[in-house]
Amino acid sequence: MNPEDLLNPETLAVLVQRGLDASTNILLAAGIFILGMIVAGSIRKGIRDAAHKSHRLDDTLGAFFASLAYWGVMIVVLIAVLSRFGVETTSLVATLGAATLAIGLALQGTLSNLAAGVMIVLFRPYGLGDWVEIGGQAGTVKDINLFTTVLATGDNKRIIVPNGESWGSVITNYSANETRRVDLGFSIDYGDDINKAMDVIKATLNADARVHTDPAVFTAVSAHGASSIDIVCRAWCATGDYWGVYFDAMKNVKEAFDANGISIPYPHQVNVERKG
Repeated sequence: MNPEDLLNPETLAVLVQRGLDASTNILLAAGIFILGMIVAGSIRKGIRDAAHKSHRLDDTLGAFFASLAYWGVMIVVLIAVLSRFGVETTSLVATLGAATLAIGLALQGTLSNLAAGVMIVLFRPYGLGDWVEIGGQAGTVKDINLFTTVLATGDNKRIIVPNGESWGSVITNYSANETRRVDLGFSIDYGDDINKAMDVIKATLNADARVHTDPAVFTAVSAHGASSIDIVCRAWCATGDYWGVYFDAMKNVKEAFDANGISIPYPHQVNVERKG
C-alpha cells in the first residue's frame, strides 16, 4: 500500500474500523475468559460445598466432580474465546480429533494420571481426611483432583503426588478402619519379676479409658536381650486415639515401673583386661 493511500479517507476509515473490531474482539475475549473462570470456580466451589453437606456424596467424589466440571467449563470458555477471533469451532474440533493420537503419545504420563484419578474415585482406596502413605509419601489427604492427590504432612508441608504414581504403588491407609492396634515394647532387668511387670503393664494400659477391653491388652516375653528381658504389649484403641495412647503409655508405664520397683536396665558393657 502506498503512503498516499493511507491518507485516503476511505482507507483510514477501513483501518480504524478494523482496529475497533480487533479491540472489541480482544476485550470481549478477555471478558469471556475472566467471566468463564469466575463461573467455573463458582461451580467447582458449589459442587464441593454440596458434596460436603450431602450424606449420599462424600467429599472425595465431590472434589473429583468439582474438578471435572471446572475443566469442562474452561474448555467451553476457550472455544468461545477462539470463536471471537474468527476461528471455526467445527474445524477446530476436527483438527483436535486428528491430533488426538499425537497428543496422547506426547501426554502419556498426564493421561495415565487422569485414568488413575478415575480409578481412585471409583475404588476409593482413600478419601479426604485420611492419613495415608502413597508413593513413598505420608500425610493427610487434602484434595483429590483429576491428575494429582494433595497431602499435608504432620509438620504441615504440602506434597503433591501424581495419581499415576499413587495408583501404581502400594497404598497404606491408616484411617480406613475404625480401630488400630498399638504395639509397645518394654525392657526389664533380669532380676525383676516378669509376671509382676506384665501385670503392671496391663493395669496401666487398662486404666486408660481409650484402650479397648475387647480385644484385651496382650503382653508376652518377646526376647532375652543382652542385658534385659524384653516384653511386648499389644492394645487396641480407636484409630483417632492411636498416637495419644502410644505416647501416654510410654510415659505411664515408666512411672508405674518406678512405683513398683521394676527397673529398666541400661546397656551393659564389660571390659576384659589381659595382663602378662
